[in-house]
Amino acid sequence: QWQLVESGGGSVQPGGSLRLSCAASGATLNYYVIGWFRQAPGKEREAVSCISSSGGSTNYADSVKGRFTISRDNAKNTVYLQMNSLKPEDTAVYYCAAGLGTSQAMCAYQRANYWGKGTLVTVSS
Repeated sequence: QWQLVESGGGSVQPGGSLRLSCAASGATLNYYVIGWFRQAPGKEREAVSCISSSGGSTNYADSVKGRFTISRDNAKNTVYLQMNSLKPEDTAVYYCAAGLGTSQAMCAYQRANYWGKGTLVTVSS
């Protein structure tokens, strides 16, 4: 059974940047749509960004458009989420997930087969 492992979370001041990574152990991500999701304390989980298996199609939540960039390096079996101009409201546990279908559907319906355990991002002065 393979696992998704997120890394790169931490604490940062408003306006700062972080890059999250999502790697798979025991399997290849190349054939999967990958999504980043987040859940803030007391709130429901929401989709942040999703990317197709080829990387040719991406989707973003309106709240992160222009600030976050999702990308993937299939040779490294890793998907990234570059987060710039971070705001306190970006504070959450960030999860990556893998599934089939389209990136649009994954983000719209949070439809995934595998989930990581999450990495905490805290944006605070």
